Amino acid sequence: MLSKQMSHLKVDPAARQRSKLIRMNKELPGALVEEIGGTIGVMEEHVDFLKERFSLITMKEFKENKEHLADKIVCIFNWANKPDVNSELLKALPRLKVIASAGAGVDHLDIKMISSYGVKVANTPHAVTNSTADLAMTLLLVAARNFMEAHQIAVSPNTVRFHANWVGGDITGMTLGIVGMGRIGYKIAQRAKAFEMKILYHNRHRRPEEEKSVGASYCERLDDLLQQSDYVMLVVNLSPETEKLMGKHEFQMMKPSAMLINISRGLVVDQEALVEALETGQIKAAALDVTYPEPLPRDHPLLKMSNVVLAPHMGTATRGALRLMMEEMVQSMMDAVNGLPVSNEVTGF
Repeated sequence: MLSKQMSHLKVDPAARQRSKLIRMNKELPGALVEEIGGTIGVMEEHVDFLKERFSLITMKEFKENKEHLADKIVCIFNWANKPDVNSELLKALPRLKVIASAGAGVDHLDIKMISSYGVKVANTPHAVTNSTADLAMTLLLVAARNFMEAHQIAVSPNTVRFHANWVGGDITGMTLGIVGMGRIGYKIAQRAKAFEMKILYHNRHRRPEEEKSVGASYCERLDDLLQQSDYVMLVVNLSPETEKLMGKHEFQMMKPSAMLINISRGLVVDQEALVEALETGQIKAAALDVTYPEPLPRDHPLLKMSNVVLAPHMGTATRGALRLMMEEMVQSMMDAVNGLPVSNEVTGF
């Protein structure tokens, strides 16, 4: 009789597995995330990979139960620049070891302040390289060939005949000036070489190997690059030295037929000076993946200009790139948890 009663109490195998996973999850290191899903949260397709390695704690959960959760969190998964990292948060997380940030840029993080709490910062410089270089060339091609206007002509209900003398700009044989010859700048140069462009570059330090590989010429002075280039590509990190790197003087140095492409950070360009340069014909056009702020106010002049191509900061917005970014972040977090040197640690500040 007792055995019959016990048979009714047998646990379903699926339930047993769920119970096992719950017990395992309790032993996993805690990672603070902004949210799961939504516009700025962890991507749904990444959640299983993350949960195999970390116990994910959302900011909402943390705020509602700080006393219980604070000691469990050893990592912050900083996706889309969220969660916001400030001294208040760092003080509340005594066991925090590392902040893993998606993307190459870390200008949204105060590295010096974070370091003062004994916390390391890591980014994902390798994962973003190809997708961002691809977008850079996309913007160049779209702006050069006047593709936005071409599309409107093609789909307009008023179009009855295509104009035989409507033209865009040339790419092959033209001069591309790359400002910032880091990983992404070099990848852009490789792509430009395939288009048979002449390549100039300006960088803090000369890059002889890369220079030889793509047939680029070094311009020690930015003005020299601006005066010669048909397309000026901004590929620098944002820093006090590069904020408003492109201003009124720099636009005056550019050819009236030249185009600006910015895939770095919005603050690298003085936007008021850019608007003036576009309105007065100092430069021909601009293609921008980044602005300041993002998004721009809906009445901003750049949104109304026919010689401006805008993208919503989408340099890394490919499924493959985002997956690589997440995996690089996880590796950095696992390194910190296991007491190993942190992959892609950011040390300069």
